Amino acid sequence: MSHPLFEQHRPTLERAVEALRTRGFWSPYPEVGSPKNYGETAAEEGRVAFEALLGKRFDLGQPGETGTVAPEHSPFGKTLDVSYPVNEPRALLDAAIAASPAWRKLGPDGRAGVLLEVLARLNRHSFEIAHAVSLTTGQSFAMAFQAGGPHAQDRGLEAVAMAWRETTAVVGEAVWEKPQGKNPPIVMHKHFEVVGRGIALVIGCSTFPTWNTYPGLFASLATGNPVIVKPHPNAILPAAISVRIVREVLAENGLPPDLCTLCVSTDPAVTQRLATDHAVRTIDFTGSNAFGQWLAEHARQARLYAEMAGVNVVAIESTDAYAAMMRNLAFTLSLYSGQMCTTTQAILVPADGIDTPEGRIPFEQVAEDLGAAISKLLADPAMACGVLGAIQSEATLRRIDDAPNWGRVVLASRSIVNPDFPTAAVRTPVLLACEAASEGAWMEERFGPISFVVKVHDAAHLASLAERVVNEKGAITLGLYSTKPEVVDAMIEASLRAGVALSINLTGNVYVNQSAGFSDFHATGANPSANASYTDAAFVTDRFRVVQRRQHA
Repeated sequence: MSHPLFEQHRPTLERAVEALRTRGFWSPYPEVGSPKNYGETAAEEGRVAFEALLGKRFDLGQPGETGTVAPEHSPFGKTLDVSYPVNEPRALLDAAIAASPAWRKLGPDGRAGVLLEVLARLNRHSFEIAHAVSLTTGQSFAMAFQAGGPHAQDRGLEAVAMAWRETTAVVGEAVWEKPQGKNPPIVMHKHFEVVGRGIALVIGCSTFPTWNTYPGLFASLATGNPVIVKPHPNAILPAAISVRIVREVLAENGLPPDLCTLCVSTDPAVTQRLATDHAVRTIDFTGSNAFGQWLAEHARQARLYAEMAGVNVVAIESTDAYAAMMRNLAFTLSLYSGQMCTTTQAILVPADGIDTPEGRIPFEQVAEDLGAAISKLLADPAMACGVLGAIQSEATLRRIDDAPNWGRVVLASRSIVNPDFPTAAVRTPVLLACEAASEGAWMEERFGPISFVVKVHDAAHLASLAERVVNEKGAITLGLYSTKPEVVDAMIEASLRAGVALSINLTGNVYVNQSAGFSDFHATGANPSANASYTDAAFVTDRFRVVQRRQHA
């Protein structure tokens, strides 16, 4: 008998599977938080629910509690003072193991139904989650609502849909009958069961605590694994709200809530203990190269899905829409102050300039015009605050201050006062110009609003240099502006060899650092920045195994 939640949400699931096949535009979760989409009172109810969390203890009822911590500091300067229970890792691991059989027995349909209900409930809490995302990460509220709410939910649904598609491709039972000539046939009854690999550990990042957490969280749960979510110490609240909702839905459906737990700690050793425990068989990680490499070297018992640092590149050879190109690039470099894994850092331009309908524009003017486009975009303080958000960490602020050491300053960073949050660190991008030979400057990741216009010897070197950057440093995004088919073809081939997503001649309201749910493959798993794509089948298939049993009929 089918699970009632599966039948309730089956149309959404089937539509999601179809969207993954066709890759067109679709989302069940509206990205615009209007009363028409979410109801007249949703925004205020979400704000009130968020405010009610501040200054209080966030209790999840998990085992092995040893104390509390309240480590979060808002980049906007707002006092959060939310305290979280600290749980003994061994207690969370043991509870996850004990909870697993009930989740396995529920089967692919039942798990999908429960998780679709979780996603529907997360969507109803989008405003509450958006406030939590904004005030822990420094994203503007509008961006936090979209990226932290509906877009993150899209990524979760993608994972559930892929997992359901792959696990239900395995037939549950079969009768095997082998003829034996004149003798009676051999008849066997065979049963095939999808079994999760084991406990999954999801290590969250400080800048996108739901968008980067939901894929691994839902992929592991949907394939039969219990999950421990380890949030970044400065972005706990969005993860805590999400885990609370998962646990509530599990409990309401007679399932052990400890299938999903939150491990809060400010001690890196706790994460290391969890990551290297024999029971942990899958790890999802977004963050620094240093810790990603540590996980790869030490957590050998687990399958690691890691997204790490890289140097994203845009190459400009020519354009038939110069002003539109500049506007597109200016927004790309400014959005959330460049604190995105997809933001362009290096803009490659030939030394003798680029071809445009207005004539050939020299390298120096291309750099100056890009700086002017950024200044124009951010001229209005209200607009600037909405685009930039706030700088999330002191380390990023130090990098901005150090930036003049790495090249000629084309556009200096300036501070902007956010009238709603006067103490927030709001900084405009710094744009530098340098020679391609200065690889120690522009070919190292400079996380934050720091970008380089790089003088390349000539247009013939654009594709080969971009390919080398991706191969050596990794990248999530690659962009090209060119009106010449041979240049476009060369960059396409370079992107295929290097394994990086390519955007060509973006001049409208689509940007190289944005990724659309159910359509775009976020990362490829084919270069050093990431060893997996959130949206291909491999992201889920290595999270489960098929275990069979057979007997004579």
